[in-house]
Order: sequence, then structure tokens, then C-alpha cells
Amino acid sequence: DPVRLKLVSSIAATGEGCACDFPAIVGKSQPTISHHLSQLVNAGILEREQRGKWAWFRVNQERLATIRTVLA
Repeated sequence: DPVRLKLVSSIAATGEGCACDFPAIVGKSQPTISHHLSQLVNAGILEREQRGKWAWFRVNQERLATIRTVLA
């Protein structure tokens, strides 16, 4: 999914990202972003950390390495 790829790419490039910033980055609504982030967390691609009101995400490097190996 292009939205999920853009989210993972953005998070990987910066090390982590706040859910509050993603609607502007990918041009989708907050509920749509939340759905995609949940799917990425459930797949083990992203890790989620709650900081106050907002959720922060970072790439699960171990899982990403496994995916890269499979796709290579």
C-alpha cells in the first residue's frame, strides 16, 4: 500500500515519528493514518510508544531486516 510505504519511509528516515505529523506528510485524514499505523504495528514493522496524548512510532529494525532478506 503506498500510504504504508510512505509512513514507513518517513519514520525510517527520521528515526521516529509522531502520529500527529503524519496527516500532513501523507495527505490523509487522522483516522486513515491511525488505521494504517495499526496495521503496521500488528505486522511487527513498527513499534508504538504512547507519550502523553500522542503515539510515537519507530521502525522495528529486526523485522525490517527480515523483510529485506525475503525480498532480496
